[in-house]
Amino acid sequence: MIRSTGAPRVAVLAPMRHELRPLVRPLSLRREGPGLDALYSGAVGRVEVVATITSMGILAAARAAERVLDSGAIDHVVVVGIAGGIGTSVAIGGLVVPELVIDLSTGAQHRPVRIGDAAPRGTLVTSDGLLQDRELFARLEARGVIAIDMETSAVAAVCERRGCPWSVFRAISDRAGDPGIDADVFGLAGPDGGPNLPAVARFVLTRPWRLPKLALLARDMRIATHTAASAAVSALAQL
Repeated sequence: MIRSTGAPRVAVLAPMRHELRPLVRPLSLRREGPGLDALYSGAVGRVEVVATITSMGILAAARAAERVLDSGAIDHVVVVGIAGGIGTSVAIGGLVVPELVIDLSTGAQHRPVRIGDAAPRGTLVTSDGLLQDRELFARLEARGVIAIDMETSAVAAVCERRGCPWSVFRAISDRAGDPGIDADVFGLAGPDGGPNLPAVARFVLTRPWRLPKLALLARDMRIATHTAASAAVSALAQL
């Protein structure tokens, strides 16, 4: 997994800005260049780190994985961020280190490489969009699925094709199928997680009664991002 000479070099991929933010200080990340595709460089212990924001979705995640693997020799790729919980086996803010990752659209299966102390458990599925089908979620839970995201299987496919080990640290920020998370809420953020200001303004003006729910979602998201980031930093420090 790690080169026999020199310091290991690990790529960290975070889908959105707020998922990268709690990694900046512990990994001493410094931005290298402008734009959303910018790479960040840093280190933890003896490990060299290169990081980037992928933006949301399968296509963006695959492109980011290719971009970071093209940036130089990479020994390992780590995906860090939030996920929606399937069922209730993992609490809000709880860590997800899956044994298996499945692309929901193709059925392709990917197995992460274990790093760190967290014992892998359950299955994570990746879907390229917001799903609200409760019957689907029930079927997934019966198959051992504990969480859903929008990027990991795409990163896994790129890494496996290019012969690079990969791992994933996610944490539960909400429950998949929560009626309070609909297309209107989903549209409040841009692809990189930054605010979609026109959509936010419309939402505040037309649905003010939903603002307390948004505040709870924001709180849970902050908890989850820090959980995933802490677990990833701890694992990287052990390499």
